[in-house]
Amino acid sequence: MRFVSLVPSSTETLLDLGADVVACTRFCEQPDIAHIGGTKNPAIAAIVALAPDLVVLDQEENRSEDADALAAAGIELFVSDVTDLGSASQVVGDLAALLGVAPPTAAVPAVDSLGLTVFVPIWRRPWMSINQQTYGASLLDHLGCTLVTAELTAPYPEVSLNDVAGWGPDVIAVPSEPYAFSDAHLDELRAAAPSSAVVRVDGQDLFWWGSRTSAAVGRLHAALAAGGAQSR
Repeated sequence: MRFVSLVPSSTETLLDLGADVVACTRFCEQPDIAHIGGTKNPAIAAIVALAPDLVVLDQEENRSEDADALAAAGIELFVSDVTDLGSASQVVGDLAALLGVAPPTAAVPAVDSLGLTVFVPIWRRPWMSINQQTYGASLLDHLGCTLVTAELTAPYPEVSLNDVAGWGPDVIAVPSEPYAFSDAHLDELRAAAPSSAVVRVDGQDLFWWGSRTSAAVGRLHAALAAGGAQSR
């Protein structure tokens, strides 16, 4: 099968499963594969011209109008809906089944509970975070972390630095994506919550699900544990 993937997590996973990915987005970090735009603005005509057997999308990552346009052109679609570790594992299994290969045997490793409260900024102007309905929150829960924004209504809620100060998390885990936080931004967070440890974490490990999850658990556990040691 020839795949076009519009989801960075799925692109990485498909390649690890041995799939023939003929095109992907520029955000997939695959320089040797043809790029057909971004996750929110794929080049529909270019995708149709490739005549792939399947285009892989995600309900959150991609726009419904792009999915509709591809379907109207007669392109077969696979649409994931990943909100936690369980649904991520299911998608990996489904993709493996499409390829006729065995899914990865490595389970999500069990780790010692960190017992930390954590704030995760994902944007600035406005400051934004994640709630419990997201894959990142599920991964943090697996690590034994309590997300201070877990109960907020929106999956990606707007917050203020005053909110962060009031929550007083043990660790402020600053991911490398989707926003490029500078050292000055980290200083803002330290000033708002001086009792919190501010640490950088790999945003792909926190937000990219799929074949990287197993190894990401260990890396994130180590980074957050180091931050927790600073705050105590």
